[in-house]
Amino acid sequence: MSTKTGHIELERSVGSIWVGARHRQDLGDLDPLMESIARDGLLQPITITPDGMLICGARRLAAIRRIGWKTVNVWVRSGLSTRLGQLLAEQDENVLHKPLTRTEEATLYAEVKAVMIEDATRRQVASQFTSKEENPRSHGAATVAAPSAGDTRKQAALLVTARNAYTSLERINELQQLLAHPETPEPLREQAAIELAGIDDGGSITGAQQRIHVAQTLTELDALANDQTQPARVRDAAISGAARVRELEHTARAADLEQLAQQALERVKVTTKRRTPKASGPVARLVEPSVQPLLPARSFIYLWNDLADWVDRYDPVVIGAELTTAQWEQFERTLSASNEFAAIARASRPQHREIT
Repeated sequence: MSTKTGHIELERSVGSIWVGARHRQDLGDLDPLMESIARDGLLQPITITPDGMLICGARRLAAIRRIGWKTVNVWVRSGLSTRLGQLLAEQDENVLHKPLTRTEEATLYAEVKAVMIEDATRRQVASQFTSKEENPRSHGAATVAAPSAGDTRKQAALLVTARNAYTSLERINELQQLLAHPETPEPLREQAAIELAGIDDGGSITGAQQRIHVAQTLTELDALANDQTQPARVRDAAISGAARVRELEHTARAADLEQLAQQALERVKVTTKRRTPKASGPVARLVEPSVQPLLPARSFIYLWNDLADWVDRYDPVVIGAELTTAQWEQFERTLSASNEFAAIARASRPQHREIT
């Protein structure tokens, strides 16, 4: 047995070394490493905690197990027994040997951030019971990287990636949480898995997040469209919005499609805030505002300016032949509601004669 600063080197049974939760899932091709160890021996010992948990050397441990070694020289480090110390030691090991994928980095980032928040909370609680004259007691903060003031996300990202990349890591975490959540619908779960795999292959993280947001919005629109407890106008708005998004799904940019989907959902939400009032004579309003007011008259004018001569821009024979049953029924409902709206508006006209 020999000693070095911060650790003890000794021989340990390979079978007694155990591996906890690791962020690296793919150890890569071990054959070259096995050939090197068989030829030259283990040039750098594996690092473990006193109870035998692996800190650094997952690939070396896997290689010597395949070779069939029964014992191996290890470094035992008690100074890295805190969870944050182990996480950072694992990251150091990955940087020196086989870097983590982007999604593995994001997983490690999320755990480092959580541990740093817990550590900062412990220190804050400890300081509440320590007077200014007293020396603060040990609070158990990790000696390798106790959190300092500032943005924890930035600190965690710098520790894991050496870059201020927390925005990208947070976006990946959002996809990972969606994939892991037990209540996520299966189609969304499948798409999240596809997007995460694409990120590891070098795909755009921002694009992946935008596509997931579109899928989430479409799921919500479909749920509203199929909810028979919703008024017909709400279901129609949801059907129309979802159809428009899907029409452009494979041609529009992800950012534009995300915005279009969000606007469609917002229109449905505005529709759900309208309710049919009790009749109040022949000039009763079709709908009345609840929380949000209805759009002003100038918006109505702009709308109908855009629709001027619309019947001349379409061939009714083609439209009648090409619309699906659902699309035609939606058109009929919109036309019926428009006629009802026009009848009520027409009845109110004597009250609003133009001044000449």
